[in-house]
Amino acid sequence: MLLKTIAKRSFIVFLLVAVVVSGFGILGVRFAINGERWTTLRANEHLTENGSFIAAGNIVDRNGVVLAKTENNQRVYNDSERIRRSTLHIVGDTEGYISSGVQTAYKTELIGYNPVTGIYSLKKHGRGNDVKLTIDSEVSAVAYDALKGKKGVVTAYNYKTGEIICSVSAPNYDVRSKPDESVILENKNGEYEGIYLNRLIDGLYTPGSVFKIITTACALENNVDVNGWSYECKGEDTVGGVKVTCPHSHGKLDFKAAFANSCNGAYATLADELGAVALNKTAQEFGFGKSFDFGVSKTAASRFDVSDASSGDLAWAGVGQYTTLVNPYHMLTVLGSIANEGKAVMPYVVDNVSSPSGKVLEKTEKAEEEYISANVANLVGELMRNNVVEKYGDNRFSGLSMCGKTGTAEVGDDAEPHSWFVGFSQKPSCPVAIVVVVENGGWGSQEALPVASTVMNSIYKSLS
Repeated sequence: MLLKTIAKRSFIVFLLVAVVVSGFGILGVRFAINGERWTTLRANEHLTENGSFIAAGNIVDRNGVVLAKTENNQRVYNDSERIRRSTLHIVGDTEGYISSGVQTAYKTELIGYNPVTGIYSLKKHGRGNDVKLTIDSEVSAVAYDALKGKKGVVTAYNYKTGEIICSVSAPNYDVRSKPDESVILENKNGEYEGIYLNRLIDGLYTPGSVFKIITTACALENNVDVNGWSYECKGEDTVGGVKVTCPHSHGKLDFKAAFANSCNGAYATLADELGAVALNKTAQEFGFGKSFDFGVSKTAASRFDVSDASSGDLAWAGVGQYTTLVNPYHMLTVLGSIANEGKAVMPYVVDNVSSPSGKVLEKTEKAEEEYISANVANLVGELMRNNVVEKYGDNRFSGLSMCGKTGTAEVGDDAEPHSWFVGFSQKPSCPVAIVVVVENGGWGSQEALPVASTVMNSIYKSLS
């Protein structure tokens, strides 16, 4: 009887031990999975005040200019309103409305959380880790000024390294005096439309004539005789049973002149000749239909699919209309591939994360993808260089050996078209590509081109 009692009690003890061990095991697994999220909850008063993170480390630009820091348990920002506004969507806010901003996307790093040591760094240094960005805040302010309060996006990056030098998304606001949430929600006259979205990664725009870069590459890949090719523009043409118009009659054009004059009739005819299979293939090679990593965020995927398009729709697709939509980040990679002999270096904005003592904990590594052959890339680049020399004015980009393409994208409903400029510098000391979209800005040559000129010249000066 005594042995049975001992055995029964031993079983109960072992059972209790098993339950405790299992409990610790479950807790350990849950902590491994959720520890980071638990630590960064805004209810943690040692990290937040009024729901905002106050113990985060510094965020600085490429030159060490402080964009955000913690002082006296308050998150404070650069003294310049131009810089605060122009860097808003990259730096982000502390409330998490701008989800792709560094203060939200990298909040774990900023508070110094480590799955092994927890928030030891925060306890030791009184703040978390620092994040160094690739952007030049003063160039970003120049880009903000150049937009003149219009909606859109301006982004430039080093196509050799991937470093984003400036990226401005508009509309924006001053993080020191954010408009009341009720005002933003009312959004009268569309003033705050998409204000929390970073248009660089979230935007999707009808590309208009900048898509002719893709159509041109497709022609070169499919051995179109560009030296013997010609087209006579009479101001309008019928392709695939639909009328295609140009702003005016261009007359007889060779391939180079058709691209430089951005002749819709010529490119509609060319697209019809190339066919849906070839155009889809080239678009996919350039990354259409793909979402890209941007730090811990994802970009919207550019859209191009003419598989079921009629001849008329195919013609309009070739000039950048139809259902085609392009993401600005993706377009940067397209330009990078043309500038870089077919290889696209992926743009990024976080250079490194370092401890308060200055030790680098994380550093972004260069990543690249091959889009097209070096031969096709170089030929497209030559045509884009000719555009600047013959049409846009080389003096707009003095010393940069600029290559470019404008676009005027019809968006329907009697709205003004989107204004585009995309291009890159061949100057060895300034290997920079730029994308400018001015929403409902009108002609690309009148709105986006001057913005690009101002920003590129500012970048050249800053790099010199």
